[in-house]
Amino acid sequence: MKKNIALLILASVVIFASFGSKNTKVQINNFTDSILIAQYRQPLSLWPQPVIDSGVIWEEFSSLPKIDSSYFTLMEQPDVKLGKLLFFDPLLSGSNQISCSSCHNPQTSWADHLTVSVGNDHIEGTRNTPSLLNVYAREELFWDGRSSSLEDQAMSPLVAHHEMNSNPEDIIAKLQAIPKYNELFIHAYGNSNYDLKEVTMALASFQRTLSSRRSRFDEFIDGNTNALKDQEIRGLHLFRVKARCMNCHHGKFFTDDGYHNIGLTYYKRKYEDLGLYHITHKSQDVGKFRTPSLRDIMNTGPWMHNGLFRDMTGLLNMYNSGMQMNSPTAAEALLDPMHPVTDPLMKKLNLSKAEIQDLKAFLESITATKYRMRRPETLPR
Repeated sequence: MKKNIALLILASVVIFASFGSKNTKVQINNFTDSILIAQYRQPLSLWPQPVIDSGVIWEEFSSLPKIDSSYFTLMEQPDVKLGKLLFFDPLLSGSNQISCSSCHNPQTSWADHLTVSVGNDHIEGTRNTPSLLNVYAREELFWDGRSSSLEDQAMSPLVAHHEMNSNPEDIIAKLQAIPKYNELFIHAYGNSNYDLKEVTMALASFQRTLSSRRSRFDEFIDGNTNALKDQEIRGLHLFRVKARCMNCHHGKFFTDDGYHNIGLTYYKRKYEDLGLYHITHKSQDVGKFRTPSLRDIMNTGPWMHNGLFRDMTGLLNMYNSGMQMNSPTAAEALLDPMHPVTDPLMKKLNLSKAEIQDLKAFLESITATKYRMRRPETLPR
């Protein structure tokens, strides 16, 4: 098959080259474009290989499984059922007004569509709220990876002053004053003498059920070759090759789960955020942030760790620039070892305006229809 495609491309060049006109070039481009699209309408194993830099460990794309009837059984498990109620209950906050769902809203793909989170006393945080979709597959959590489990992650927003501003003793006292919650904890964990450990376990159990629905792209790689339009397939090819996206965004969830400085540290300026450095205290980690999953990307804006990008075309134009202009000169690096260095994976792409739109169209294709889980009609009181 690959040999036949190569022969067709060669034949087209020979046939059209003799005309030597501008129209001929258009014909050649259209012909090769059709060949490329036809190649992507074959099984994934026959697609063109992606452009991957030396040393980068990557995985090929794979599709999400279809949700089966066992999902509904899962949602009735005692720990999941308890975790859902706790997730939506503002009693977990110091003010009794803020719940986990205040920032992770089921109607906005489990994020909040705000630049940065807003919590206790309407205090703004410093980072964009990430979606909880597919957190069951993440090895580390938060933009700086400071938590390695959902149970550990749950503690941070509960006690942070600018988020839920609560404390463990008050949370447990409020829950144990409600007989229905005591029954639910006994049913889930066999113990009425529970503490914050069981609270975070239940929250984590519920959050592990929050997964993306299948997108048109999933249908496409599973054999429905009409699921993507020609423009989206051109964007898919750009994603894999010229745009270099697969160096960081690959596999089932379109992420390497790694940390990169893409040039948005705002070092010594407004919006400065040193990212992973705050956790490791290593100068080479200044400005690095965890690579987000691109699943449902068009539903989860604004984007980036600081939420400063609300327009996808503008965001793609930023990547197109390569962002290397933000790396230090040799003199700056010598004078300031902390000066952030943009990841060498970031390179000027030379994408045309049309290619930017093709790439954006592909991102639409990996975005599934929103599943708006209903909030509990009543909470235990």
